[in-house]
Amino acid sequence: MGGMLPTDHQVVLGKSGENYACWELERLGYEILERRYRTRVGEIDIVARDRGTLVFIEVKARRSGRFGPPAEAVSAQKRLKLMQMASSYIFAKRLSNDRCRFDVVSVTFGAGERLPKIEVFKAAFDANG
Repeated sequence: MGGMLPTDHQVVLGKSGENYACWELERLGYEILERRYRTRVGEIDIVARDRGTLVFIEVKARRSGRFGPPAEAVSAQKRLKLMQMASSYIFAKRLSNDRCRFDVVSVTFGAGERLPKIEVFKAAFDANG
């Protein structure tokens, strides 16, 4: 969003997207540990465990797929920020020995669709870029 404040519509879309993401992740066996975890750098959408791995999850929600999959909206700058936030979380929770990864959950609300299309991209990127 480049420093701009989100509109009420974007906030509602984002929270709704996170709710759907959590339901899907739990269905897949993830254990949700945190939602909207605040750090000095920003907010991690979801922190979860998946079979012993600590997972930092970025949720991308959109009204349509017109601009490409939501997961593609995770820029290099955003990935770097996510890694900084993950480091902050790991330090605060004393979890430095845990394996971790970064997933992206794409939630696309199609026009006239009752339920959104939800895609989970496991290990969407790693700390090495």
